[in-house]
Amino acid sequence: MTIHDLPAVNATLNGLSAVLLTGGFIAIKTGRKIAHRNCMIAAFCTSAVFLGCYLTYHITVKTVTHFVDPAWFRPYYLTLLATHTILAAAIVPMILITLHRARKEQFEAHKKIARWTWPLWMYVSVTGVVIYLLLYQIFPQK
Repeated sequence: MTIHDLPAVNATLNGLSAVLLTGGFIAIKTGRKIAHRNCMIAAFCTSAVFLGCYLTYHITVKTVTHFVDPAWFRPYYLTLLATHTILAAAIVPMILITLHRARKEQFEAHKKIARWTWPLWMYVSVTGVVIYLLLYQIFPQK
C-alpha cells in the first residue's frame, strides 16, 4: 500500500462509518442500548481513523485534485464538496458533545443533540464516499 491508496481507504472508512451509524440508529430505535453504544463508539473510532488517514494523505501529497472534467458537472461536484466540507468541520464538536453527554448518562440532553448530530454525521459519511467515487472512479481527474 502506498500513500496514493489512502483516498480509497478513506472512502472505505467513511462507508463503514455510515454502516455503523445505521446500525446504531436501528439499535436505539429497537431498544438495544448496548448495541447502540457499541455501534456509535465504533463509528467514532472509524471516523477518527479516517481523519488521521485524510490528514496524512493531504499533508504528505501537498496537492489538491481539482475537479475539471466534465465541466458541466463541476458546479454539482463543488456544491456537494462545499456542503460536505462545512458539515465535516461542524460535526466534530457536535459528535464530541453527543458522546460526552451519553458517557455522563445525561440521556435527555444526549437525545436532543443526537437528533441533529446523527443525520449530519451520516450526510458527511455518505457524501465522503460519493466524493471519492466522483473524483477517482466516475470522473477521474488527470
